[in-house]
Amino acid sequence: MAEEKKTFEQAMSRLEEIVKRLEQGDAPLEEALTLFEEGTGLLGRCSAQLDSAEQKVRKLLAGPDGQPVEEQFEEGQA
Repeated sequence: MAEEKKTFEQAMSRLEEIVKRLEQGDAPLEEALTLFEEGTGLLGRCSAQLDSAEQKVRKLLAGPDGQPVEEQFEEGQA
């Protein structure tokens, strides 16, 4: 599956697989570099998605003056 087509959850799952493989330390250098490159790409993409989600939440919670309004999250809120 192409990296661009993965959902956030799929990208995070793949990133976890990559980290586990690299932590084992038995991957040949070429494979390790390829995995590292894929992992850094996935990390950047996931980070950007989280930043975007945070900005949407802030916009949705903006008060009348445009500043974010913090609200207490209560159990069961969705």
